[in-house]
Parts: sequence; C-alpha cells; structure tokens
Amino acid sequence: MKMKLLVLGIVALSVMLFAGCDTGEVDDAEAEAEDAAETEEEAEAEEEGEIFEFSLAHFFPAGHPAEADMVQGWAEELARASDGRIEIISYPGQTLLDADDTYEGVVSGAADIGLSAFFYTRGRFPILEAFELPGIVYENSYIASKVAWEGIKELEPEEVQDTELMFVLATGPGDLFTTEPVRNLDDLQGMKIRAAGLSADTLPLLGATPEAMPQPDAYEALQRGLVDGNLAPVEVLKGWNHGEVTDYLTRTPFLYNAVFFVTMNQQKWDALPEELQEIFLEVNENFHEEVAAGLWDAQNEEALEWAVEETGQEIIELSDDEKEKWIERVQPIQDDFIMKMDELGFDGEAILETVERLVEQY
Repeated sequence: MKMKLLVLGIVALSVMLFAGCDTGEVDDAEAEAEDAAETEEEAEAEEEGEIFEFSLAHFFPAGHPAEADMVQGWAEELARASDGRIEIISYPGQTLLDADDTYEGVVSGAADIGLSAFFYTRGRFPILEAFELPGIVYENSYIASKVAWEGIKELEPEEVQDTELMFVLATGPGDLFTTEPVRNLDDLQGMKIRAAGLSADTLPLLGATPEAMPQPDAYEALQRGLVDGNLAPVEVLKGWNHGEVTDYLTRTPFLYNAVFFVTMNQQKWDALPEELQEIFLEVNENFHEEVAAGLWDAQNEEALEWAVEETGQEIIELSDDEKEKWIERVQPIQDDFIMKMDELGFDGEAILETVERLVEQY
C-alpha cells in the first residue's frame, strides 16, 4: 500500500513538473509573440514617420522664377501635404548637373529629380518634338503647358518611361530678340541666331544661321557679338538679362515652344510608400494647374514691360502677309516630323493631329 502511494505521489509530482514546464514554455512563446508584435508596430511607426529627402538639379539661376516660384513652391506644397516627410533640396544653376545632362542624370541616379528642357537632348525624345513644332500657334504658356501634359498622358511615349514624370510645362510662344531690327524675311537673311532644339532646323529655312547653345551661354554670346539674336520666350529679356544686350523684339508666336520636364528617378519613386506616391500625384496636378502651367505667362508680361521701360526695347509686329510667308517656309519641319515618326514605326499624322486637337481644345 505504501509502495502504491509512493508511486502515485511520484507520478503526480511528475505531472505537476511537466505541467509547470508546459506553462512556462507557453508563457515564453506568448512573450516572444508580444515582443515581435511590438517590434513590428515600432517599425511601422518608424516607417510612417520616415523622412524622404530628394535632390533636385536644374540649370536656372537661383533668382529665376523657375527656382523661386516653381521649385521652391512645389517643395513647400509637398512638405505641407506630407507633414514634413517629403523634403526637396534644390541645386540650381547647373551646380549638380548641366542642362543637357539632367535627364540622363536622373535616370542614373546622379540626381533624384531633374528639371530641364527636352530639346537639350535632340533625338532622345522624338515623339515629344511634336509639341515644339513650328507652324503651330500657342497663344500663351498656360495653353502650351496643358497641351503638352495632356498630350503626353494620351500618347504615353516610351521615351519617358524610364523615369517617373511629375509634370511638364512649356514656355509657349517664343520671339526673336536681335541687335538689329527684323521686320521681314529679308532682314533676317544671314543673321546668326542662338537656337536650341528644333529651332536649329527652323532658322535655316528662314534664311538665318542657327548657333546652338544653352540659354546660360546666350548672354555672353550676344554681348560679344558672336550671335545677332536669340529665339526664345520673352522672359529671357529680364530673367536672363537679355534686354541689356538686344534692342529689338520681333513677335513670332508660330516659331517656338519649349517643353520642360520635372521628373524623378524611377527607383526612388518605386521605393516610396504608396501614401507618399499619392501625395506626389495629387500635389503635382494641383501645382501644375495653379502655378507651373502659366509660369512663363507671368514672367513674359513682367519681362516685356521691364524691357520696354528700362532698356528701350522696340516691339515689332509682322504683318499678316509676312506671317504667312514665315509659316509657309517652316512647313517642311512638320512634314519631316511625320516622315521620321513613320520610319520609327509610329503614326506621325496621328501624333500631330493629337497636338493640333489639344491646341484647339484649350
């Protein structure tokens, strides 16, 4: 009997001991699970509060409205909408990348975001040249910007799919700023005109000699007499001080339109949390509509007033007959565009019709 009781006692004690061990293991597992959950929550909280900083490279001077109003305004809107989680650090004046290296610099990651003109890399963006063709009249920069941005969304050109486009904007009509008056085609013959993009093809059809160079180099070229004029938006008269080195402005709203991009490195974009991507998209559309699309209109108006009052710039308006002569001379540029598009496997006429339809719409 005593032996039975002893055995029962040992068994009972063993059961109690094993039960104690099981309870301890369960408690440990529960504690580990709780710790893991807390760690995950902390990581999520840290991610939610993580700050994303982006470098932005562009070629405009630090005091130019493209920097002061657009870049800084956009950065402020993004910071506000994200509660400070998005920070844009601007590098103006080609301090990080040259104008013609900006897009590829964004692709490679040399800059997180870039602002520059598509035409600085001729041939790299063949479809987008449709928005800069001569012979199409843009009344102002707002219309030109809306046409380009909506057109790119419709066409979805492969040439800009290696970065994440934030938005595009355009200068709208460009004019001739010269050291000698240009009142007709005869006056333009043989003049050396600073050009960029398609202007290099347009000017020879009008009898002028194009001198390719980025905008930052044009002032010195005009000052030293290396060129006789510049084909550009009116804002350069004040924004780039060209009113100091030219005397005449000939209105040519059918010769020029430059499209600029603001785009982000694709890997940087893909790494962003979805909620921050949504903030970018929303801010981009609002900012484009309210500020970027009409940026050059405000500059052009201010620059023209300044140039006339402060530098005595003379404004020359071509007669209707003279305008028709100029437009007829540059028609081959549109024909060449259609042919080149067809050779590349695109429908050139359809692309050009898209641009013309959007111009009419806006």
